[in-house]
Amino acid sequence: MKTKILLNGVGRIGKSILKILLQNKNFEIVAINEINPYIENIVYSINYDSTYGNISNKFKILDNNYIQNKYAKIKILNHSSLSDINLDNIDIIIDASGKKEDINLLKNLPIQAIFQTHANTNADINIILGVNEEKLDSTKHKVISTSSCNATALLPALKLINNKKKILCGDIVTIHPLLNHQRVLDGHFVGSPTRDVDCNFEFGRSSTQNIIPNKTTTIEACSYVLKEINKNLISSNSLRVPTDTVGAINVTLFVEKVCTKDEIISIFQDYENNQKFNIVLNNYEPLVSSDFKKEHKTTIIDHRYTDIRNKKMIKLLIWYDNEWGYASKVVDILDYYINIKKG
Repeated sequence: MKTKILLNGVGRIGKSILKILLQNKNFEIVAINEINPYIENIVYSINYDSTYGNISNKFKILDNNYIQNKYAKIKILNHSSLSDINLDNIDIIIDASGKKEDINLLKNLPIQAIFQTHANTNADINIILGVNEEKLDSTKHKVISTSSCNATALLPALKLINNKKKILCGDIVTIHPLLNHQRVLDGHFVGSPTRDVDCNFEFGRSSTQNIIPNKTTTIEACSYVLKEINKNLISSNSLRVPTDTVGAINVTLFVEKVCTKDEIISIFQDYENNQKFNIVLNNYEPLVSSDFKKEHKTTIIDHRYTDIRNKKMIKLLIWYDNEWGYASKVVDILDYYINIKKG
């Protein structure tokens, strides 16, 4: 029997999750809850996408707020809170809205589990595949965070290095594509409640004309999953750039044990050859960001830039598709959860 899903929010991440789930025979998307009140606009934004292309089998609107295509018939809801929704026919909620809901409200919802597509220190557990998935307990964990796109890409690499060489300190810079809360042209400051941003002057500047520096919560998100990887160990900042998707992380690590470039490459190559999930991809080709668009693997180590200095300083460049790639990991975690629940 298929697991019945309510998808809460069909923004950039929600739409990617929707399209990936439509190809997964284990799940049925019963309903979408979206604060956008215009069903015509919802179905239009699902059918047509400037980043990943238009879907071939397009959804059409039916009576009573349903949309349907060859693969699915989905009810469209328009509620501001999950507590207002009748969940009798729902097993699991995927919350891709980014909204910071009251944790007690979420825990009391009459469903098996809710998966949140943002890091949440109040969740029962934050999960990143390749790091701590073995700690997921379907009998204890109801509110499950699938962390952030940046942390999902970065932390498997940090865990590998830390286990082999022990990280003493380091620094990361995320080079992140522009996002919907930024301005196309210069305007007033930007606030984003879903991202805990009250007032950001830089995001009020044109996202298409500038590289915009900013803080990042990547390391904080990592610490929710693996507490020893935290902001006391690794400093961080971010650069927003005028591209649509695929980010990169420039990593500098100082380690306790001596190492060589060949040894570090071998560590990642061995992991890729034996990995349980689609996480690590080792790249040696002269590729650019768009070449990794729609890549499911999310820790892509570009070994053209792997380097060692003084035997204890490691340099890495990590690519990741921050929308489709991250969404694929959300679905992978959901699959993993269902499998352990079945025993």
